[in-house]
Amino acid sequence: MTDSTLFERVTIIGFGLMGSSLARALRRHRVVHRVVACDADEHVRATISRLDLADTVTPDPAEAVADADLVILATPVGAVGRVAAAIGPHLTPGTLVTDVSSVKAAVIRDVTPHLPADVIFVPGHPVAGTERSGPEAGFADLFEGRYCVVTPLASTPPEAVERIETMWRSLGSLVEHMDPDHHDRAMAMVSHLPHLIAYTIVSTATDLEADRLEEVVRFSAGGFRDFTRIAASDPIMWRDIFLANRDAVLEMLQRFTEDLTALQRAIRWGEGDTLEQMFRRTRVIRRSVVEARQAGTFRPTEEHAAMDPDTLG
Repeated sequence: MTDSTLFERVTIIGFGLMGSSLARALRRHRVVHRVVACDADEHVRATISRLDLADTVTPDPAEAVADADLVILATPVGAVGRVAAAIGPHLTPGTLVTDVSSVKAAVIRDVTPHLPADVIFVPGHPVAGTERSGPEAGFADLFEGRYCVVTPLASTPPEAVERIETMWRSLGSLVEHMDPDHHDRAMAMVSHLPHLIAYTIVSTATDLEADRLEEVVRFSAGGFRDFTRIAASDPIMWRDIFLANRDAVLEMLQRFTEDLTALQRAIRWGEGDTLEQMFRRTRVIRRSVVEARQAGTFRPTEEHAAMDPDTLG
């Protein structure tokens, strides 16, 4: 290992948007000497090889993790337990394992039983992404200026946490610590509920009569267009997220439903002051998001310059 690298051999299992972006970013920032890619889909593996995203490509998790000093689980939430069971017996003592899942308590529950005592799990969640999926969707600066939430276990050695944090900072991320349950409650509001609402609104539109649906598509302005962008996200990934974080999502959904009922009443009874007060209050949140530089402004790199900016998160 050279002085400029944090890890000699990093294995990334799952090469969708997150996995492929990580491979690009780790190489760009010289964080790793060798990248090993593992994916069960032969078409994905062919794309990884064509784009030269990894030094080694394999469908076999056991082969992929051999001699790795860091393993990154970048599969859908519903698959992490099966992957952990497959790689557990083949991990080298002292290997670090982390993940990129947006649900933490369920992932910790599903992964830790399969890891040997001499392997260290440091759960993480880069709060970044777009609605695109697959290895071609990734880009190296996905994590620039975005938060990565690390949720270490009580037994996790501080030096292992520091190595994972250093990796994320090297990729341009802002690192935060959270308790896993607290993380899941927070993500239910800031990420999971908005996706659920977007899926519902677009689903409602698809049930309209054909002529009205054609008008919805033809006259889509910023609001509906943005909902369709969010609702274009990977359905398998989001199915797993909602099921894995069901308690926190249901709690936020109940609160949203109550607020929606109050809004419905205000519109029905012409309570303009109530509507205006709520709309003014929500503008404060938007200003806070902009001031925190988390408003989603994307500056395309060369590889994305030809894409429609509305398709980028």
